[in-house]
Parts: sequence; structure tokens; C-alpha cells
Amino acid sequence: MQEIASRNFGTWNNALQSRNPKEVAALYITDATFLPTTSGEFKKGQYGAKEYFEHFLIKNPMGKIIQEEVQTLGTDCYLHSGMYNFEVGPGDDRQVVEARFSFIWKKDDQGKWKIVHHHSSAKPKG
Repeated sequence: MQEIASRNFGTWNNALQSRNPKEVAALYITDATFLPTTSGEFKKGQYGAKEYFEHFLIKNPMGKIIQEEVQTLGTDCYLHSGMYNFEVGPGDDRQVVEARFSFIWKKDDQGKWKIVHHHSSAKPKG
């Protein structure tokens, strides 16, 4: 599952680079749950993901995994969690946001990997 998790994270990160919130939201199942990094709201479904990414993608985010674990939950489901850094901001003033993440990915009825749950939060200081 490690290889699949790396590939799926790459797909998600590349979707961020598209700056198209619909493309990112399409990676989530229709009834996904989402606790985003820079919002205090509990987002639900593709609509909630799209709503969040409409604002987050303005920051031109680029994610990089720093530390990770993959736990298999079945033949078609896994938990991917760890630490990642996001570079955000305009090209001449990029800043790094250190954050924690967890994704639960599951294959849908068509055999495509989709995000069931995503939690991301800024790394606490100290």
C-alpha cells in the first residue's frame, strides 16, 4: 500500500497545482469528511472540499511529506498519516507551514481511489 499511498498523494498534490478546486474536490467521495488546515469548519462532501479549496488554492500550495505511515485497512482501503510541509504564498514570498495529516483512501465502485476522510492541522509549536 505504500506505493499506492505515495502515488495517490502525488495525484492530490498535483491537483492542488492545477489551482482548480473542482479537480481537487473530485478526489473526495461524495460524502467525505474533511477537517482542513486553515479552516475551523468541519467540511462534508465534495461540495465542502470544493468550497475550502476555492480559498486555499489562492495561496498556491505545494505539499511535501516529511514523515509518514501507511496502515492497510483492507484490500481497498488504507490510512495514510504523518507530517507534511506546505509552501504557500506568491513566488517571491513563499512561507512554509508545518502540518500533520491523515487521509483515508478507499476504492470507489469504479475501482478509483477516493478520499473518504482528510484531516490536516498546523503542527503545534513547542
